[in-house]
Amino acid sequence: MPGVVTRAGGDVGQPEPGDRAELLTRLRIPALRPDLLLQALTHSSYLNENPATPASNERLEFLGDAILGLVVARYLFERCPAAGEGDLTRIRAEIVRGSTLARAAARIGLGEFLILGRGEEAAGGRTRERNLAGALEALIGAVYLDRGLASAAALIRRLLRDEIDQAIREGVRPDAKSSLQHLAQARWHEPPEYVTVEHTADAPHRRFVVEVKVAGQPLGRGEGRSKREAQQRAAQAALEGLRQEEGAACT
Repeated sequence: MPGVVTRAGGDVGQPEPGDRAELLTRLRIPALRPDLLLQALTHSSYLNENPATPASNERLEFLGDAILGLVVARYLFERCPAAGEGDLTRIRAEIVRGSTLARAAARIGLGEFLILGRGEEAAGGRTRERNLAGALEALIGAVYLDRGLASAAALIRRLLRDEIDQAIREGVRPDAKSSLQHLAQARWHEPPEYVTVEHTADAPHRRFVVEVKVAGQPLGRGEGRSKREAQQRAAQAALEGLRQEEGAACT
């Protein structure tokens, strides 16, 4: 397994110092306090199995999340002088969301360097979106503590350059749920209600079917591998149905 030492007896150990140096090379950071780097890579599952370990990366993740939000907010403020508060907020949310951070972390192979407990390792923790996003935020926090805000900001811009540019170029289109929410409030003065009508929990074939209603009236159904995906598709179906009704009323 890349970046991991397996000791005699089969226990999964921590990445060797040389491996962490390789990570710094990928991050284009000349140096970082070893204790901060170690903490940034240590998942709470390892701490649970090794109580003598000083700390997991959760506190650094908390700090890194705040630094990330600040840096992205300032960057967008400077690059998008004509954008209003709402647009800036939506674009920032798109950039700092977990899936975006996990994608950036995967590009640099961050999962190879995570220090996991045996259970998390066996469960595929090196590729889990939550673990990758959290470790990336923890690294940002570590860089901020050791090298200051300017270095942390430079790291964020390097890691998320593609995502930032795309979000600014395309903007964030209102999703189907948001659009339906506005329409429902305007027409019925009530918010949509999403009801899960089917749910298959088996991991390989996980499936949700969601129905959306407004004022008790079913407007659409959607299916997806997550509840969020199914809700979005239900909202999209409802919007399409309402638009067809409006079109028919105007003919």
